[in-house]
Amino acid sequence: MKTTLEELQAFAAVVGTGSITAAADQLGQTVSGVSRALGRLEKKLDTTLLRRTTRRIELTEEGHAFLVHTRAILASIDDAEEHMAARRQQPAGRLRVNAATPFMLHAVVPLVPEFRRRYPQITLELNTDELNIDLLERRTDVAIRIGDLRDSTLHARPLATSRLRLLASPAYLKAHGRPKAVADLDKHTLLGFTHLESLNRWPLRGAHGDEWPITSTIGASNGETLRLLALQGQGIVCLSDFMTAGDRERGDLVQVLAKDTVEVRQAINAVYYRNTQLAARIACFLDFLAAHFGEGACWSQASGASSSMR
Repeated sequence: MKTTLEELQAFAAVVGTGSITAAADQLGQTVSGVSRALGRLEKKLDTTLLRRTTRRIELTEEGHAFLVHTRAILASIDDAEEHMAARRQQPAGRLRVNAATPFMLHAVVPLVPEFRRRYPQITLELNTDELNIDLLERRTDVAIRIGDLRDSTLHARPLATSRLRLLASPAYLKAHGRPKAVADLDKHTLLGFTHLESLNRWPLRGAHGDEWPITSTIGASNGETLRLLALQGQGIVCLSDFMTAGDRERGDLVQVLAKDTVEVRQAINAVYYRNTQLAARIACFLDFLAAHFGEGACWSQASGASSSMR
């Protein structure tokens, strides 16, 4: 016959409290019930675990050895129960998310209804910034960042990648002609960024290498402004698929210089502070995004497991 949880609990409680009476009080059982459990345990093990006198209870050598295993078993059971309780518990609380405006509008906001349906007790706070922010200063739980990461104080979870393309509206191309070679861009209106000069190096191959540095005719601080300018026929722009997939599908924007374009995918990561245990509201949000971007987004390509920033 194998030992039972009741018998192990009785044994550990008697040792911990120093008496059968105190153990019975702790376990909410009768003194006779605890005593019988100990008796059954010793009989099953065919050994004496405790020496009982009128004044105290002492562990035998075998009792000391068995106590180590008993406590480990009980601790393991407690951990398992706590883990299952945590899984059952509905994540709740305020979740502060930060992202660049285009990503928030085109990738995050469309998912909010489904996320709220699944996790109604989470209060969302969505903030936008075009530059990397200090998560602690802005009281941010998760930030979505696009491109290279350098902050070693944070954890990064790859969510997807998104390809860069040169685009223009049919109206612009009708009025100004379609560029047939990279050098033709010098004759066109180019829409570029006013910050982060790296965003104005377009992925075009040629004698110059695999990047073509542009001088913008019209500049803007965020990609959404540039997208709207391109849709209005104001020039050629280089933007990521996550914000232009719908425009291209509808034919509102078309790709130019496709044969000369190097396939460059921007990494999209969720970043958060290094914690030994991630809060449930953050963990479920990251899992939710990863599942949707990895499977449901036409612009995305899953990127792998969690990693530290470099």
